[in-house]
Amino acid sequence: MATHTLEFERPLLELERQIEELKRVAGETAVDVSKEIVPLERKLAELRQEIYRSLTPMQRVQVARHPKRPYTLDYLRTVFTDFVELHGDRLYRDDPAIVGGWARLDGASVMVIGHQKGRDTKENLRRNFGMAHPEGYRKALRLMRLAEKFGAPVVTLVDTPGAYPGLGAEERGQAEAIARNLLEMSGLRTPIVTAVIGEGGSGGALAVGLADRVIMLENSVYSVISPEGCAAILWKDASQRERAAEALKLTAEDLLDLGVIDEIVPEPPGGAHADPEAAAQALEESLRRHVRQLRKLKIEKLLARREEKYLSMGALSEK
Repeated sequence: MATHTLEFERPLLELERQIEELKRVAGETAVDVSKEIVPLERKLAELRQEIYRSLTPMQRVQVARHPKRPYTLDYLRTVFTDFVELHGDRLYRDDPAIVGGWARLDGASVMVIGHQKGRDTKENLRRNFGMAHPEGYRKALRLMRLAEKFGAPVVTLVDTPGAYPGLGAEERGQAEAIARNLLEMSGLRTPIVTAVIGEGGSGGALAVGLADRVIMLENSVYSVISPEGCAAILWKDASQRERAAEALKLTAEDLLDLGVIDEIVPEPPGGAHADPEAAAQALEESLRRHVRQLRKLKIEKLLARREEKYLSMGALSEK
């Protein structure tokens, strides 16, 4: 935690240092310090819960972006089994910013597709910081069609700042690729479950996020633009990001209230990066439950409900 401590986590770091120091002294001198350690550990757990219970929207954005937070490939090792990665869009190239392939969930075959960020500079450059090019979305669509062909559910894991806005991506039809995915997913004849596991950034997230059920990890975010981008556009000042994050209603709690998502998956105290195994268990339980429920529906009913879900979002008011 010491190498990637968020500002609001600093009080936790101080307590952790005290506990580590006591353990070090105990190890060197064989002195029993359990009486001193136990209350400190209790205080640490209570403080961690208190801090994470009252995070501001911008602080949740920081947690969603935490470099130690589990990514798609991490969940493919913990939540799913027998993952076989499939590559390429059969049109241009493979895009490492999106990974996908066959896997098993609850003992049954599913097609898993997700954004993938890197852990270090070299990996981030290869994965383009989780920002997909058009070929990434076309690969995702190819895999979704494959799942539809074999009647397998599609599970997508969203974690991206947004679709890549570079010149090459625009030349190869970024907007068309995203729009095509939205059109095809709206009528895909197999269940789709989406989990926002980190950042859900704009069309880059939506391109694999139109689903029968949309769930969010407790400290993930989902919005039309980043708080910094919003602040730069509205107030010509990126330092207004706290104000923007509040206005964007990008937290899981806000989006559940607005009816945009269907469920919040609780994270362990301190966030998913503090206990990746516990986060994986919670995500697995939720995904299994939703896939099981959707499998029971006849396709025509599934598609009708999917259409109704998205048509009922938002409200029009005329003054």
